[in-house]
Amino acid sequence: MFRIALEFAAATDIGNVRGNNEDSFGYDTDQNLYVVCDGMGGMAAGEVASSMAVRALIESFAASAAAAAPIEERLRTALLEANRQVHQAALDDPRLHSMGTTLVCVCFEGNRIVVGNVGDSRAYLVRGGECIQISQDHSFLEEQVRSGAMTPEIAAASNLQSVITRAIGADKQVRPDLFDGAVEPGDVLLLASDGFTRYATPELISRIVAEDADTQATCGRVIQHAKDSGGVDNITCLLIRVASIDSMTAEADSLAPPRFI
Repeated sequence: MFRIALEFAAATDIGNVRGNNEDSFGYDTDQNLYVVCDGMGGMAAGEVASSMAVRALIESFAASAAAAAPIEERLRTALLEANRQVHQAALDDPRLHSMGTTLVCVCFEGNRIVVGNVGDSRAYLVRGGECIQISQDHSFLEEQVRSGAMTPEIAAASNLQSVITRAIGADKQVRPDLFDGAVEPGDVLLLASDGFTRYATPELISRIVAEDADTQATCGRVIQHAKDSGGVDNITCLLIRVASIDSMTAEADSLAPPRFI
């Protein structure tokens, strides 16, 4: 198995409109696991849901480290545990009724990545100036576009941008999507809430990532772009740059989307 060296940074901002920040992010560098969540719910319930999901995912994934199971199985189990904890907390406390959160995460095993998502927070991969979206939004508009019932232009102009069809904690059961692929030295993974992605295109993301090799500075530019574009929601990004993979020096392959698993 290849050994991998990663550089990462993260940033979150309340945005220009909201009164509180319901986004959360977290990571476990020992397990090479990174996660972004965007909470929803009345009062402070969204904050509770997103922070609880981040913690539950990381703790559950770490707890299975000694198991012989593949990382995709470990990640799926951790996602289901995050859903269980958030859903149960909402049942136990009337103040947290109907809370939930989106979740997008990536874990690395050598040069292999597994991305998991529930909701409309996204994962992108940037390589050699090209950017692709890895995850698929679980949102009403994106599902209409994928089915051919709506054009991307109509969806972009709709006032239903925040209507999601899956969320961690919303129901007793959840069905996360998992994707896997391989990374190369120089690749960049971006996890972001929709406070940024609603204002972003793959071309824009490629330009932002290419401006500076410093991951923290890049996160700052992601936040600033969203705020300059309106900043109507909380904004969170987590950026991971693949610094090296063993002694791999060959040129990166052409960018292909990771496969759904």
